[in-house]
Amino acid sequence: MRKDEQSFEALAVPHMQAIYRIARRLSGDQHEAEDLVQETYLKAHKAFARFELRKFGIRPWLLKILHNTFLNRHARLSRAPKAADQRALDQQHEGAELSSGPPELDYEQLDGEVRRAIEALAPDFRTVILLWATMEHSYQEIADIIGAPIGTVMSRLHRARQQLMSALEDYARSNRLTTKDAS
Repeated sequence: MRKDEQSFEALAVPHMQAIYRIARRLSGDQHEAEDLVQETYLKAHKAFARFELRKFGIRPWLLKILHNTFLNRHARLSRAPKAADQRALDQQHEGAELSSGPPELDYEQLDGEVRRAIEALAPDFRTVILLWATMEHSYQEIADIIGAPIGTVMSRLHRARQQLMSALEDYARSNRLTTKDAS
């Protein structure tokens, strides 16, 4: 079906939940994720006339807009001074004490330490690992979404995995998720 046969709403709205889930995983915050989705859809609606419907549909285009919006926000916020929210720190600490057992595939159910390791990744690495591991996108789809060559996707994915393995080495050992000697 051609793009001109369908409205923006008919093409884009069915993907809103998936876009929100990625926004939530990227930002780690419900309200920021909602803002990201709103900004993504606003930008997509404004640029819809320039959108070319391709094999993968509108979803990769929306994810690309989300990715760029997230990176721009992250860059802008990283330059601004930050104040620690004691209540959020306490809740995070309590959540880490309550979690137990090995991590599950559902990002929302991951152990606190695993989530923190993912969230500590640079935004480019975090985006690639989340799109690959939780949304099961192919390398080519990820390349289209982030606007980078497939080799860059492969490199970022490899580096993200290496950083996660390094960051979670003690966690894996203490939860007996590795066969490596603890020497």
